[in-house]
Amino acid sequence: MANQASAGDLLQLVRTGSATTRGDLQRVTGLSRATVGQRLDRLFRAGWLREGDAAPSAPSPQGGRPSVRLEFDDRHAIVLAADLETRHSRAAVLSLTGDVLAETSWPVLLSEGPEHVLGELGARFARLLGDEGLAPASVCGIGVAVPGPVDSESGTLVDPPIMSGWGGFDLSGRLARAFAEASGSVRGSVRGPAGGFGGGALPPVPVLVENDANLMAYGEQRTGWPECRAFALVKVSTGIGAGVVVDGTVYRGVDGGAGDIGHIRVPAGEGLDCMCGAQGCLAAVASGRALAARLRAAGVPAASGSDVRALLAEGHPEAAGLARQAGRQVGEVLATVVTLLNPGVLMIAGDLAGTPFLTGVRELLYQRALPRCTAHLDVVTSRLGDRAALVGAAHLVVEHLYAPGRAEERLTALGV
Repeated sequence: MANQASAGDLLQLVRTGSATTRGDLQRVTGLSRATVGQRLDRLFRAGWLREGDAAPSAPSPQGGRPSVRLEFDDRHAIVLAADLETRHSRAAVLSLTGDVLAETSWPVLLSEGPEHVLGELGARFARLLGDEGLAPASVCGIGVAVPGPVDSESGTLVDPPIMSGWGGFDLSGRLARAFAEASGSVRGSVRGPAGGFGGGALPPVPVLVENDANLMAYGEQRTGWPECRAFALVKVSTGIGAGVVVDGTVYRGVDGGAGDIGHIRVPAGEGLDCMCGAQGCLAAVASGRALAARLRAAGVPAASGSDVRALLAEGHPEAAGLARQAGRQVGEVLATVVTLLNPGVLMIAGDLAGTPFLTGVRELLYQRALPRCTAHLDVVTSRLGDRAALVGAAHLVVEHLYAPGRAEERLTALGV
């Protein structure tokens, strides 16, 4: 990095805590004091950095005041995030450090199609900002979690089993337009902390789309287990999916299909139809949808995984028994996942993530997996709950927008 570090590189060093004073930046990058000062000035003018308290290190041998600590200013912009489920959705405003500032939820059917659902989401975002007195110009990006495989390059869903009509649709473009229309079209008409523009229209807000289990895993890992090098999360709700974070990065596979464990064939599923069109999938046996169907057959009202979740919260004995059985079936598959990935944390999340299901998972997992692969494994449930995907989406947006190369592009666009 010596003598080539850009303002974006300096920002990355400060954000990660690798260098938090001007002197640290000089030592790490090899840049001169004047060059560091010039590049930091761009970041200060953009509002991305601020000066904090004096650093705890001792004063220099030449005397003078202690070095001032540099900090990423998480107040200069906000992030919007949404978690789209099959029957309901959640939207939130978050800080650049992933703190939820405001949120809302509402019933929605993804079967109504992307045009309608994303149009409604754009309106909900605008309403949420208005209720909080926040300017649309302060939004630096939007993150959206969806229950299906996503091609991260194009931001489109790839043959989503439970989202008929959404495959290949331009989610990012449609949501950006819907938000612009609902928030008054001209985001730059009010000077906001995200920009520095004096007026006129800002570029369309960038929208990132990602699989919900991936974002849940990312949010949980970043906030609860930042030192865990291999983190896996399994979401069991309407369907079953997994998210994996390796060395701080979401592992997506070649085209976004990593973690789709709900469609692994299992013996218990023989002859059972799955929403993907195949038979014998794990989701056809152990998902919230599958358990709801079994409860209905037994005369217990349950239309979805959310209903099963409510029954489990009430301590319904039949629901608890089915959840434990489903946990054992998922645990058998997870024994292979754990053997392959050797994660430090395996988190169970979603509608079924309670004691009965977790008990079933542990019974089969520890029975089938090699002791070597479970010796340092923590099997836990979600800490962030329903907010996990929202927090993960916010972190994903921030890491994308403030990565060195992207940060340089944005600084240039801001004219600083």
